[in-house]
Amino acid sequence: MKELDIKQYMQGVGRQARAASRAMARASTADKNRALLTIAAAIRRDAAALKAVNAEDVARARERGLDAAFIDRLTLSDKALETMAAGLEQIAALPDPIGEISNMKFRPTGIQVGQMRVPLGVIGIIYEARPNVTIDAAGLCLKSGNATILRGGSEAIGTNTALAALVREGLQAAGLPNEAVQVVSTTDRAAVGELITMTEHVDVIVPRGGKSLIQRLIDEGRVPMIKHLDGICHIYIDEDADLQKAVVVADNAKTQRYAPCNTMETLLVSERVAAEVLPPLGKIYQEKGVELRVCPATRRVLEAAGLNGLVDATEDDWHTEYLAPILSIRIVANVDEAIAHINTYGSAHTDSIITENYSTGMRFLREVDSASVMINASTRFADGFEYGLGAEIGISNDKLHARGPVGLEGLTSLKYVVFGHGEIRT
Repeated sequence: MKELDIKQYMQGVGRQARAASRAMARASTADKNRALLTIAAAIRRDAAALKAVNAEDVARARERGLDAAFIDRLTLSDKALETMAAGLEQIAALPDPIGEISNMKFRPTGIQVGQMRVPLGVIGIIYEARPNVTIDAAGLCLKSGNATILRGGSEAIGTNTALAALVREGLQAAGLPNEAVQVVSTTDRAAVGELITMTEHVDVIVPRGGKSLIQRLIDEGRVPMIKHLDGICHIYIDEDADLQKAVVVADNAKTQRYAPCNTMETLLVSERVAAEVLPPLGKIYQEKGVELRVCPATRRVLEAAGLNGLVDATEDDWHTEYLAPILSIRIVANVDEAIAHINTYGSAHTDSIITENYSTGMRFLREVDSASVMINASTRFADGFEYGLGAEIGISNDKLHARGPVGLEGLTSLKYVVFGHGEIRT
């Protein structure tokens, strides 16, 4: 498709989305839920066909030599399909935020002032691999009364097209416009350039992908974004930690899956418990094939316990999101040093402390400047589904509008509403 044709095509998509957004803003809760439940049923009904189409996408990705983390994000398993369907059902069960009026107050003049929750309008989603985003984004945008334009990566075009057909089936069953959810049919990168600059048609962009993609959108985009650039997540094992609990949580945070943005990339350990907790953890990691990049103090502790094959951590390691079986480990003096390390090297995504000391835990919650901060829990819980949002459209580590996993409420805004009785300003 030529550049001019792509511009015309994307402008047409944008105009259709804007028109559909007005219909979605007034759609009833019953109609939106009917669409969601129809899509969920269709995913279960067509699971075998979806896996077959996805297998073709995966095979092409392998032929292109794409890495294991990318293949993992691209692959639709039975569990992934069921999670998608269950996520839609969970979204349908959530209260509809649209039209909710809150913070009503009488003013001395006699007027009542409050705020009404309304859709953002048209949301553009740009993502790589991750075909589950097609369903998660469609479901959340649908329930929150928004129209959405989905631009997935070329590697998942077959899977995304098949999923888009199921979304249209749900919209039609509920009498909602087909254009409320549109999947961009061209894989030309020029379409992305158009989408992120169409301020007349698109209200918000949500990027889901690698650092290079998101950096490009930050540099070139004109439409506001809900985003995070990195997921450099930490666990700090405190001197007052239950060490058995610490081993289980720190193992899960790194090895349950390597590709997600909420996987731990740096482990911090108090020097008072390092000799007890690091040897069993180090053994678990090495048995699972995790490369350990360590500070000098960590090397001494692990080598004394008979562990070899360690790599010296560099300054760059503390800044790195590996998305792979690699973990950097640093021994710190105390919680002060742990918090300072996280606020210096972290990406404000998700960080957790393992401790039985209430005061230390609460201090960690207050002082670590991240979108999700946890006590005695794996960073892998930083997820819209796990937080009860039904699903997530993305994770934001920005501080304006939405922060953390972005679900229904993050896809809405507030406008002031005033109830009067003929009052005039004097």
